[in-house]
Amino acid sequence: MKMESVPKYYSVLFNAVTGALEELEKQNYGRARELLVHGQLQAEGEYTAKEEP
Repeated sequence: MKMESVPKYYSVLFNAVTGALEELEKQNYGRARELLVHGQLQAEGEYTAKEEP
């Protein structure tokens, strides 16, 4: 898969998951949750912005 074909919302969510996994390794569960929630909201914003004319 070419990087140009990856939607921005996918990259945002992937980075949030990666960061959350790093925090889980440190047993920093609150920060992991924050990263996931923020990533989810940001990815949703990217996805819906793409649909708007």
